[in-house]
Amino acid sequence: MTDAPIRFLLHPSPVGDVLIAGTDAGLVTLHPLRDPLGQEQERLSRALHTVLEHVDDDPRLTTAARQLDEYFGGERHDFDLELDWRLVRGFTRAALEAVRGIPYGETAGYGDVAVLAGSPRAARAVGTACATTPFSIVVPVHRVVRADGSLGEYGGHPEVKEYLVEFERATLARETGRAAGE
Repeated sequence: MTDAPIRFLLHPSPVGDVLIAGTDAGLVTLHPLRDPLGQEQERLSRALHTVLEHVDDDPRLTTAARQLDEYFGGERHDFDLELDWRLVRGFTRAALEAVRGIPYGETAGYGDVAVLAGSPRAARAVGTACATTPFSIVVPVHRVVRADGSLGEYGGHPEVKEYLVEFERATLARETGRAAGE
């Protein structure tokens, strides 16, 4: 038996097309495509035991797309979206919830996030949580860095992580410059 179809849309962004999928309960996933769309759909359909249905007019999905546009336009620092955590289990959720507390334009180490998530010795598990998150950008795993301060990977695309971190820092610098010039 399968659940109700998961609605999805593909949204362009400066880091490539972003897959946004959800239900009435919230977003199930939001991340830049790592593989061709067909492979992503198949993987997600298997994980969710249901089919994906393409839509262009679902209010929850279009709100997420609008908020992504605002983020990439430098107008939004935090996302106000309901998340459906059905693809996240155990400590991974605690780690991702902790990641949500990292301020815009800043970074934190995997060990720091482990402490925030209540398991100080679980830095590697934080790395796994970040690598497997279904929620990139809106849960800012790009803000989690190695102990030496280097950026590390980002789902096999370290250039995307570097872009997001530098984008946020540049946006903050512009905002600080505007505030100082007022």
